[in-house]
Amino acid sequence: MVRTYVINIRRFEKEEIFRAALLSVSPYRQEKIALLKTEREKRRSLGAAFALNAALAYHGLCERDMEYVLGEQGKPMLRAYPGLHFSLSHAGDYAICSMGELENGCDVERVRPDKMRVAERFFAEEEKAWIYQAGETEERDRRLFRLWTMKESFLKVTGRGMALPLRDFTVLIGENGIHGVRHSINSKCYYMKEYSLPDLFRETAEYRISVCHEASEQRMDICHEIPEQRIICHEASEQRTDFGHSVSEYDAAGYRNHNIPEFAPELEIVLP
Repeated sequence: MVRTYVINIRRFEKEEIFRAALLSVSPYRQEKIALLKTEREKRRSLGAAFALNAALAYHGLCERDMEYVLGEQGKPMLRAYPGLHFSLSHAGDYAICSMGELENGCDVERVRPDKMRVAERFFAEEEKAWIYQAGETEERDRRLFRLWTMKESFLKVTGRGMALPLRDFTVLIGENGIHGVRHSINSKCYYMKEYSLPDLFRETAEYRISVCHEASEQRMDICHEIPEQRIICHEASEQRTDFGHSVSEYDAAGYRNHNIPEFAPELEIVLP
């Protein structure tokens, strides 16, 4: 099970609130925040710590008590809890954290116009073709950022980060809504899930969230293999929910049909 937590960082805009919140996070996070240049970057990093704390609280833990170590690829890990894997991301006014017992990666992005040059430079031909199939400009922008977050979450879960060229793997989206990733970097299989932010925040801007994690050993048999490549299997349906309703109740129903009951990541709101 992978749980994902989202927090709006605007709550930290007042100086007194920011300073009080900063004292509640770990020395490691305080040091990272102190090195950042802008106030907005500092608020985002603080928000990521609060999202991580909410994820840890589910396991009866507290971020302030954590000691961190860096993995082989430089990814932060919890020294005393190596079996708990987490990923952080932030963009615009939001920070998120995904956490579970399997390696995972997450990404959040705000949908913005005039970014097609990113796709032209870094995306695979199949991905660009899918974007340009959209008739309206707004839908093309939305498709671009859906792909962007999925590709970023995959980079994070593999631990390769930007060391893995974006053209070296391809996000596949079919007409039936099921999509995956064609890659040849390892023998592992992964699951991925998309979200759009809940209406609770009453945003005028649209944000996209993707979460990707390794398949458990028990579920490797459902991965679809082709020679020297592996497909990341996942359900492509988007999830939106009002405050008070767990996304998992919708995910579980959909995944039960695919015999993947353990992958039903919940989207939780971190409130003030």
